[in-house]
Amino acid sequence: MTNYAIILAAGKGTRMKSVLPKVLHKVAGISMLEHVFRSVAAIAPEKTVTVVGHKAELVEQVLAGQTEFVRQTEQLGTGHAVMMAEPVLEGLEGQTLVIAGDTPLITGESLKNLINFHVNHKNVATILTAEAENPFGYGRIVRNQHEEVLKIVEQKDASDFEKQIKEINTGTYVFDNARLFEALKNINTNNAQGEYYITDVISIFRENGEKVGAYTLKDFDESLGVNDRIALATAEGIMHRRINQAHMLNGVSFVNPEGTYIDVDVEIEPEVQIEANVTLKGKTKIGAGSILTNGTYIVDSIIGEQTVITNSIIEESTVADGVTVGPYAHVRPNSHLAKNVHVGNFVEVKGSSIGENTKAGHLTYIGNSEVGANVNFGAGTITVNYDGQHKFKTVIGNNVFVGSNSTIIAPVELGDNSLVGAGSTITKDVPADAIAIGRGRQINKDEYAKRLPHHPDNK
Repeated sequence: MTNYAIILAAGKGTRMKSVLPKVLHKVAGISMLEHVFRSVAAIAPEKTVTVVGHKAELVEQVLAGQTEFVRQTEQLGTGHAVMMAEPVLEGLEGQTLVIAGDTPLITGESLKNLINFHVNHKNVATILTAEAENPFGYGRIVRNQHEEVLKIVEQKDASDFEKQIKEINTGTYVFDNARLFEALKNINTNNAQGEYYITDVISIFRENGEKVGAYTLKDFDESLGVNDRIALATAEGIMHRRINQAHMLNGVSFVNPEGTYIDVDVEIEPEVQIEANVTLKGKTKIGAGSILTNGTYIVDSIIGEQTVITNSIIEESTVADGVTVGPYAHVRPNSHLAKNVHVGNFVEVKGSSIGENTKAGHLTYIGNSEVGANVNFGAGTITVNYDGQHKFKTVIGNNVFVGSNSTIIAPVELGDNSLVGAGSTITKDVPADAIAIGRGRQINKDEYAKRLPHHPDNK
């Protein structure tokens, strides 16, 4: 049988107190909607329909080209939202998953199990349920002696006996596709909210004597729907534990997993050591055997093997094998550090490529530069790449030695094997094998300091 999916993503989410549609709030680096979409992909749906409404254009941008969209211009309940998908799915044979876009913790494995349960039990509808320690506020699942679902009772309508039931409705369902849309034609708004409820479809099936079942999640956490910032933070915490545990099982060592933030799309090879307060975001990749010390922040970067990143920031850059960075270094976007480069204390690199074995030990700025191999930057070296209007490039050859406290004003080129004397200001190209000295001659004026305010004789 063929699978289809409907993702409900039309709501505003007023309790989030946000200008952003609820489903676009992020958990572990990607939106809740993307989490749901990825999990839904596990059932390999032939068609996926995403129902959008509030700020539809923003929502559509996130899944552009990956799903069909239908618009719910008025938010009249879950049943009404599903009705919007009828033009895309009507007349098709198979089963349709209906899931909310604000359930980021649901896994693809659970959705596959749900589908299989539905098919194997020949249900017209199957509800995804969970066992809650405290079911207050949830709709309860009422079953008969054959484990078939009789009804879903909301908290406000539940009897004292029904309130004791711990099996709750998660808001995720599988339906026979054709019967779903037939039943939707018979639901109404005769309820306290004046909305069309998808749960009314369950009642219609039962009245017709059709088989309705329920599949219970193994992990209650997967059922979490995010309606406010508190639930969002809860989802973040659960997702991060999942992510960190998965990395540990793959051979990554954590000093303090609770104090480590890793986005869902980060890739880490085995034998990496991660200390506390490390943040890895975006599409970052960390090579085998690397060490990331306390306070390191890396986003959208590729880090090679056997690197050591010490309390430093790396953004949108590539770092080759054997590189050491930090402490307190900042590698800014569009930089590339080749093998065995050392970028040390309070060094900043921006939009530059640095060749193998080059070292900038401390207090150096390298911007918009192309630097060769085996270059040494003395402390306090600055490449001056901006004149207030335009950025200029500095080119430094192989085996160049730049003395401390030098200023290299781009555009300029330092040839292979050249040397820049300490304290120089370089404004012209330096040929290969040459020494460049760009500083005034020292003059000492004897006894002159005695005239100045700082001198003890004048205090």
